[in-house]
Amino acid sequence: MSMKERAIVGVVLILLVSLVVFLRMRTKKSRINTKFIAKTSIFAAFSIILYLVPVFNFELVGVFPSFLKMHFDEVPVFIAGFAYGPLSAGFILIIKTLAKLPISNTHGVGELADLIYSAAFILPAAFIYKKTMKSAIMGLIIGAIIQVFTAATITTFAILPFYMYVMGLPKGFILGACQAINKNITDLSWPFFFYVGLPFNALKDVMVVVITMVLYKRLHRFIDEMAASIQ
Repeated sequence: MSMKERAIVGVVLILLVSLVVFLRMRTKKSRINTKFIAKTSIFAAFSIILYLVPVFNFELVGVFPSFLKMHFDEVPVFIAGFAYGPLSAGFILIIKTLAKLPISNTHGVGELADLIYSAAFILPAAFIYKKTMKSAIMGLIIGAIIQVFTAATITTFAILPFYMYVMGLPKGFILGACQAINKNITDLSWPFFFYVGLPFNALKDVMVVVITMVLYKRLHRFIDEMAASIQ
Protein backbone atom coordinates (compact mmCIF):
# COMPACT_ATOMS: atom_id res chain seq x y z
CA MET A 1 0.00 0.00 0.00
CA SER A 2 1.43 3.38 -1.02
CA MET A 3 1.92 6.32 1.34
CA LYS A 4 -1.04 8.08 -0.25
CA GLU A 5 -3.31 5.08 0.29
CA ARG A 6 -2.13 4.72 3.90
CA ALA A 7 -2.87 8.40 4.48
CA ILE A 8 -6.35 7.96 3.04
CA VAL A 9 -7.07 4.96 5.26
CA GLY A 10 -5.78 6.92 8.26
CA VAL A 11 -8.09 9.85 7.46
CA VAL A 12 -11.00 7.43 7.11
CA LEU A 13 -10.34 5.86 10.50
CA ILE A 14 -9.99 9.24 12.21
CA LEU A 15 -13.22 10.49 10.64
CA LEU A 16 -15.14 7.39 11.62
CA VAL A 17 -13.87 7.33 15.20
CA SER A 18 -14.70 11.03 15.59
CA LEU A 19 -18.13 10.47 14.07
CA VAL A 20 -18.97 7.51 16.28
CA VAL A 21 -17.88 9.42 19.40
CA PHE A 22 -19.95 12.44 18.38
CA LEU A 23 -23.09 10.43 17.61
CA ARG A 24 -22.62 8.32 20.74
CA MET A 25 -22.70 11.52 22.79
CA ARG A 26 -25.95 12.52 21.07
CA THR A 27 -27.54 9.10 21.49
CA LYS A 28 -28.78 9.98 24.95
CA LYS A 29 -30.79 12.89 23.49
CA SER A 30 -32.06 11.16 20.37
CA ARG A 31 -33.50 7.94 19.00
CA ILE A 32 -30.27 6.98 17.28
CA ASN A 33 -29.38 3.45 18.37
CA THR A 34 -25.76 2.74 19.29
CA LYS A 35 -25.76 -0.52 17.31
CA PHE A 36 -27.17 1.35 14.33
CA ILE A 37 -24.30 3.84 14.54
CA ALA A 38 -21.64 1.16 14.86
CA LYS A 39 -22.92 -1.05 12.05
CA THR A 40 -23.59 1.84 9.71
CA SER A 41 -20.08 3.11 10.40
CA ILE A 42 -18.62 -0.24 9.34
CA PHE A 43 -20.37 -0.01 5.98
CA ALA A 44 -19.30 3.63 5.74
CA ALA A 45 -15.68 2.59 6.22
CA PHE A 46 -15.88 0.09 3.35
CA SER A 47 -17.59 2.65 1.12
CA ILE A 48 -15.03 5.37 1.88
CA ILE A 49 -12.08 3.06 1.18
CA LEU A 50 -13.61 1.96 -2.13
CA TYR A 51 -14.20 5.62 -2.97
CA LEU A 52 -10.86 7.08 -1.90
CA VAL A 53 -8.19 4.44 -2.49
CA PRO A 54 -6.98 4.84 -6.11
CA VAL A 55 -6.55 1.11 -6.73
CA PHE A 56 -10.33 0.68 -6.50
CA ASN A 57 -11.00 3.39 -9.10
CA PHE A 58 -10.23 2.60 -12.71
CA GLU A 59 -10.73 3.88 -16.23
CA LEU A 60 -12.19 1.95 -19.14
CA VAL A 61 -9.35 2.84 -21.48
CA GLY A 62 -10.42 3.28 -25.08
CA VAL A 63 -14.12 3.01 -24.19
CA PHE A 64 -14.86 6.22 -22.27
CA PRO A 65 -12.93 9.48 -21.67
CA SER A 66 -10.28 9.24 -18.96
CA PHE A 67 -12.04 11.72 -16.65
CA LEU A 68 -14.80 9.15 -16.09
CA LYS A 69 -13.83 6.44 -13.62
CA MET A 70 -15.54 3.28 -12.45
CA HIS A 71 -15.84 2.85 -8.69
CA PHE A 72 -18.05 0.61 -6.61
CA ASP A 73 -18.37 2.48 -3.32
CA GLU A 74 -22.16 2.37 -3.81
CA VAL A 75 -22.28 -1.39 -3.11
CA PRO A 76 -21.75 -1.11 0.69
CA VAL A 77 -24.22 1.79 0.75
CA PHE A 78 -26.85 -0.35 -0.95
CA ILE A 79 -26.38 -3.18 1.53
CA ALA A 80 -26.57 -0.76 4.47
CA GLY A 81 -29.65 0.87 2.96
CA PHE A 82 -31.35 -2.51 2.62
CA ALA A 83 -30.33 -3.59 6.13
CA TYR A 84 -31.02 -0.36 8.02
CA GLY A 85 -33.06 1.85 5.70
CA PRO A 86 -32.64 5.10 3.74
CA LEU A 87 -31.35 7.01 6.78
CA SER A 88 -28.31 4.76 6.98
CA ALA A 89 -27.68 5.03 3.24
CA GLY A 90 -27.99 8.83 3.30
CA PHE A 91 -25.67 9.04 6.28
CA ILE A 92 -22.97 7.04 4.47
CA LEU A 93 -23.29 9.05 1.26
CA ILE A 94 -22.72 12.32 3.13
CA ILE A 95 -19.80 10.96 5.16
CA LYS A 96 -17.95 9.50 2.18
CA THR A 97 -18.39 12.77 0.30
CA LEU A 98 -16.99 14.79 3.21
CA ALA A 99 -14.10 12.35 3.51
CA LYS A 100 -13.13 12.90 -0.14
CA LEU A 101 -13.34 16.70 -0.18
CA PRO A 102 -9.94 17.39 1.49
CA ILE A 103 -8.14 15.42 -1.23
CA SER A 104 -10.39 16.36 -4.15
CA ASN A 105 -8.65 17.18 -7.43
CA THR A 106 -11.82 18.64 -8.96
CA HIS A 107 -12.44 21.43 -6.41
CA GLY A 108 -15.43 19.47 -5.11
CA VAL A 109 -17.25 19.30 -8.46
CA GLY A 110 -16.72 15.57 -8.91
CA GLU A 111 -17.71 14.84 -5.32
CA LEU A 112 -20.91 16.89 -5.66
CA ALA A 113 -21.78 14.99 -8.82
CA ASP A 114 -21.10 11.61 -7.18
CA LEU A 115 -23.29 12.55 -4.20
CA ILE A 116 -26.23 13.51 -6.44
CA TYR A 117 -25.89 10.45 -8.66
CA SER A 118 -25.52 8.00 -5.79
CA ALA A 119 -28.50 9.49 -3.95
CA ALA A 120 -30.63 9.17 -7.10
CA PHE A 121 -29.57 5.53 -7.37
CA ILE A 122 -29.58 4.27 -3.79
CA LEU A 123 -32.31 6.16 -1.91
CA PRO A 124 -35.21 5.11 -4.19
CA ALA A 125 -34.04 1.49 -3.94
CA ALA A 126 -33.80 1.70 -0.13
CA PHE A 127 -37.33 3.13 0.10
CA ILE A 128 -38.76 0.44 -2.22
CA TYR A 129 -37.02 -2.46 -0.45
CA LYS A 130 -39.41 -4.41 1.82
CA LYS A 131 -37.22 -7.23 3.15
CA THR A 132 -37.81 -9.49 0.13
CA MET A 133 -35.62 -10.43 -2.82
CA LYS A 134 -38.35 -9.27 -5.24
CA SER A 135 -38.46 -5.80 -3.71
CA ALA A 136 -34.65 -5.65 -3.67
CA ILE A 137 -34.48 -6.43 -7.39
CA MET A 138 -37.26 -3.97 -8.16
CA GLY A 139 -35.60 -1.27 -6.08
CA LEU A 140 -32.26 -1.79 -7.78
CA ILE A 141 -33.78 -1.67 -11.26
CA ILE A 142 -35.88 1.43 -10.58
CA GLY A 143 -32.97 3.14 -8.83
CA ALA A 144 -30.70 2.34 -11.77
CA ILE A 145 -33.16 3.78 -14.29
CA ILE A 146 -33.54 6.98 -12.24
CA GLN A 147 -29.78 7.27 -11.79
CA VAL A 148 -28.88 6.70 -15.45
CA PHE A 149 -31.05 9.51 -16.74
CA THR A 150 -30.33 11.80 -13.78
CA ALA A 151 -26.57 11.34 -14.06
CA ALA A 152 -26.46 11.59 -17.85
CA THR A 153 -28.59 14.74 -17.87
CA ILE A 154 -26.89 16.56 -15.01
CA THR A 155 -23.39 15.58 -16.17
CA THR A 156 -24.01 16.80 -19.71
CA PHE A 157 -25.84 20.03 -19.04
CA ALA A 158 -24.64 21.11 -15.58
CA ILE A 159 -21.65 19.31 -14.07
CA LEU A 160 -19.46 19.20 -17.19
CA PRO A 161 -19.83 22.94 -17.98
CA PHE A 162 -19.35 23.76 -14.30
CA TYR A 163 -16.27 21.52 -14.13
CA MET A 164 -14.72 23.22 -17.18
CA TYR A 165 -15.42 26.63 -15.64
CA VAL A 166 -13.96 25.75 -12.22
CA MET A 167 -10.91 23.99 -13.64
CA GLY A 168 -10.39 26.58 -16.37
CA LEU A 169 -10.47 23.97 -19.12
CA PRO A 170 -11.37 24.98 -22.69
CA LYS A 171 -14.25 23.19 -24.35
CA GLY A 172 -11.92 21.94 -27.07
CA PHE A 173 -9.79 20.06 -24.52
CA ILE A 174 -12.72 17.99 -23.20
CA LEU A 175 -14.20 17.57 -26.67
CA GLY A 176 -10.87 16.36 -28.00
CA ALA A 177 -10.62 13.74 -25.24
CA CYS A 178 -14.13 12.53 -26.13
CA GLN A 179 -13.48 12.45 -29.88
CA ALA A 180 -10.35 10.40 -29.31
CA ILE A 181 -12.73 7.70 -28.10
CA ASN A 182 -15.69 8.29 -30.42
CA LYS A 183 -15.70 10.56 -33.49
CA ASN A 184 -19.50 10.82 -33.28
CA ILE A 185 -19.17 13.09 -30.23
CA THR A 186 -19.28 16.36 -32.16
CA ASP A 187 -20.46 18.49 -29.25
CA LEU A 188 -20.65 18.38 -25.44
CA SER A 189 -24.43 18.47 -25.42
CA TRP A 190 -26.71 15.79 -26.87
CA PRO A 191 -23.91 13.85 -28.64
CA PHE A 192 -22.09 13.59 -25.29
CA PHE A 193 -25.35 12.64 -23.59
CA PHE A 194 -26.06 9.73 -25.95
CA TYR A 195 -22.52 8.46 -26.59
CA VAL A 196 -20.98 8.98 -23.15
CA GLY A 197 -23.45 9.94 -20.42
CA LEU A 198 -26.05 7.24 -20.96
CA PRO A 199 -23.80 4.26 -21.79
CA PHE A 200 -21.23 4.99 -19.06
CA ASN A 201 -23.81 5.27 -16.29
CA ALA A 202 -25.82 2.32 -17.60
CA LEU A 203 -22.73 0.08 -17.60
CA LYS A 204 -21.65 1.24 -14.16
CA ASP A 205 -25.13 0.70 -12.73
CA VAL A 206 -25.40 -2.80 -14.19
CA MET A 207 -22.08 -3.72 -12.58
CA VAL A 208 -23.12 -2.24 -9.22
CA VAL A 209 -26.48 -4.03 -9.34
CA VAL A 210 -24.88 -7.38 -10.17
CA ILE A 211 -22.27 -7.09 -7.41
CA THR A 212 -24.88 -5.95 -4.90
CA MET A 213 -27.24 -8.81 -5.75
CA VAL A 214 -24.45 -11.39 -5.49
CA LEU A 215 -23.42 -10.10 -2.07
CA TYR A 216 -27.00 -9.58 -0.94
CA LYS A 217 -28.00 -13.13 -1.87
CA ARG A 218 -25.05 -14.62 -0.04
CA LEU A 219 -25.53 -12.41 3.01
CA HIS A 220 -29.34 -12.25 2.97
CA ARG A 221 -29.87 -14.04 6.29
CA PHE A 222 -27.01 -12.14 7.92
CA ILE A 223 -28.43 -8.80 6.76
CA ASP A 224 -31.92 -9.68 8.02
CA GLU A 225 -30.53 -10.65 11.42
CA MET A 226 -28.60 -7.38 11.68
CA ALA A 227 -31.67 -5.38 10.63
CA ALA A 228 -33.80 -7.14 13.23
CA SER A 229 -31.22 -6.54 15.95
CA ILE A 230 -31.46 -2.77 15.70
CA GLN A 231 -35.25 -2.54 15.78
